Amino acid sequence: MNYGVIREHDLKKPIVKLIYDGVVLITVIIVLLCIAPVIWVLLSGFKDIREFTVGKNILPNAFDINRYFETWNRLHFVRYYKNSFFSVAGSVVSAVFFNGLLGYALSKIKPRGSKIIYGLIMWSLLIPATTSIVPLFININRIGLSGSFIPLWLSIGANAFYVIMFKNFFDVLPISLVEAAKIDGSTDFQIFRLIAIPLSKAIVMVIIMFSINAAWSDFLLPYLVLNNTGLETVMVRLFQFRTATKATDVDILRAVTFVMGPPIILFLIFQKQITQVTLHSGIKG
Repeated sequence: MNYGVIREHDLKKPIVKLIYDGVVLITVIIVLLCIAPVIWVLLSGFKDIREFTVGKNILPNAFDINRYFETWNRLHFVRYYKNSFFSVAGSVVSAVFFNGLLGYALSKIKPRGSKIIYGLIMWSLLIPATTSIVPLFININRIGLSGSFIPLWLSIGANAFYVIMFKNFFDVLPISLVEAAKIDGSTDFQIFRLIAIPLSKAIVMVIIMFSINAAWSDFLLPYLVLNNTGLETVMVRLFQFRTATKATDVDILRAVTFVMGPPIILFLIFQKQITQVTLHSGIKG
């Protein structure tokens, strides 16, 4: 049996066995604490408002899936799912391309003033994101991008944290690969597209997962630029459902289930690939 870094004969020592069992127990407790709210939301969605308000049982009296369908039909969620998927797809492309391109330039091209630019990017991490939302919204309106997905895509394509992650990852790429490609006549963009990105699947996968989660769960910027345009994302629709309709607490919990479902399903489907790519991130010769 594989116990990871602990060898099997080490477990014969009482102190090692005690520590190992303690770590496993703590891990199980943490996992249960993390999934307990999700399970509670799912189970509460099967209850009616009286059972949810008055009842003391965690389990519903009946698992009536029609209650979820009723809330789904009231929300018209298919339309807002499409909007969110379109927003997420553009955000992923923008996050990988623009942040990766800047990270590569700072790492391998190193133009004049690159150290100053990198320092400013690092410094920008100290600025709370909410302080930039007002000037960002004003600029979006001035250049006429309000009411479209473009501001959402561009905002995630200029993420300081993603740039730093890309830059640090590209720093470990052998410079000999870049020099050899330049000798063969490749441009910097061709090297970035054909060499740097294919060799950086680990960081690309991480950025993709981060950007999917950020774009899907973002509320404030989509609410400011997409509200009442017909392009609202699921997070904006969830807020509207609460404020503009006579939705009960149970309706909100069912709607929350619809919102948190796709990211969870996506991770469960691709968790093996994500784990493998992240762990085996070394450059193979």
